[in-house]
Amino acid sequence: MIEILNAGELERARAAGALVADILQAVRERSRAGTNLLEIDRWAEEMIREAGAQSCYVDYAPSFGRGPFGHYICTAVNDAVLHGLPRDCALADGDLLTLDLAVLLDGIAADSAVSFTVGASDRLGDAAMISATERALRTGIEAAVPGARIGDLSHAIGEVLGEAGYPVNTEFGGHGIGSTMHQDPHVPNAGRPGRGYRLRPGLLLALEPWVMADTAELVTDADGWTLRSATGCRAAHSEHTIAITEEGAEVLTLPRAQRI
Repeated sequence: MIEILNAGELERARAAGALVADILQAVRERSRAGTNLLEIDRWAEEMIREAGAQSCYVDYAPSFGRGPFGHYICTAVNDAVLHGLPRDCALADGDLLTLDLAVLLDGIAADSAVSFTVGASDRLGDAAMISATERALRTGIEAAVPGARIGDLSHAIGEVLGEAGYPVNTEFGGHGIGSTMHQDPHVPNAGRPGRGYRLRPGLLLALEPWVMADTAELVTDADGWTLRSATGCRAAHSEHTIAITEEGAEVLTLPRAQRI
C-alpha cells in the first residue's frame, strides 16, 4: 500500500516527526556508560505515553521477527545494526549505540534513527562510519523531489556509501510510512536511477542508510530480532522521515535545534 497524505494529515505527520525527534534527543542525552538498555526502553515508553502517542513496536510481529517485538525502542550496540531488542545490558564507555524509534501520533507514524559512540569521542572508526550514513541520508533527501523515482534516491544513497568504502546490504532499507509504520515503496540503500515508483507530493518516506564496517551480510541474534554483522564488525544507522512536497523534501524528524 502507498498512501498520499492530504494537507491535514501532513500537519499530523509534522507533529509525529517532532515527537520522535524529541524523544530520540532526550534518550541520547541521558545514555551514558552504565545505562541499562532496559532503562532506555522505559524512558521511551514513559515519553510516548506522556505525549498521548502509541508505540509502533510493542505489538509489531513481521515475518522476519520472533513474535511481537514487545519493547518501545530499538537499541543496537556495536555489531548490532537493526531491530536491536532491548535487554538487560549496561552500556560501556566506547560502545557504539544506535537508537531507532517509530511512534504513531493522531493516526500518523514517524520513524527515525541515530548512531553515536557512548562516552569516548571515537573508537575503531565509528565517527567515519556514522558520518558516511549521515552524508548518504542527506544526499538521499536532496534527491527526493517530485517526479524523481525511488531508484534515484537509492542510487544517491548507495553512491555515498560505496565511495566511503562500505559494503551495502539492500535487503533492509527505507520504506513508505503513513497510517502504519512500514508501507510500500521499499527504498533500498543502493539502486539504479530512473527506476521504481515516481515521487508525488504527499508521500511520506523513511530513508535509512545503514552500513557494517566490513561486510554486507547479516545474522540474526538468538533473541530472534536483533540483526548483527556476520563478521562481528561494528555498524551504524541514520534515518529520517521526510514528506515529499511541491518544493522538495521536508524533513519531519529533525532535532529541535535544527528546526526552523
